[in-house]
Amino acid sequence: MKVLTIKEPFATLIKNGVKKIETRSWKTKYRGELYIQASIASIDKKIYERKELVKLIGNLEMGNGYILCKCNLVDCIEMTEDFINEIKSNNHQEYICGRYEVGRYAWILDNIEVLDKPIKVKGQLGIWNYEK
Repeated sequence: MKVLTIKEPFATLIKNGVKKIETRSWKTKYRGELYIQASIASIDKKIYERKELVKLIGNLEMGNGYILCKCNLVDCIEMTEDFINEIKSNNHQEYICGRYEVGRYAWILDNIEVLDKPIKVKGQLGIWNYEK
């Protein structure tokens, strides 16, 4: 199964259905099932400067070092000014959960399913394979 490691709090926000677009500097041609794993790294201190995001995080229990959920990666869209303005205007919660800049990519996630039992694994860069 393909896995994407994401820093917290973003992996938990995906698991909880708050975030359905993962923003990345790179594109992917991959489409299909994808596990979301929370990086073992601590939350970046700069996150706490983003007041609206801090409100969304609240007292969420983070899942550092675990695969938390499964989803489908259904699209990868290169961001344009129009795309960014659309997200900012019509889905502000999503907007504050990502890094929206022209030339970056929006990975569209669908059918997010929380795992009954999170899986402890060491993450990797990029999309990687998890073998049970």
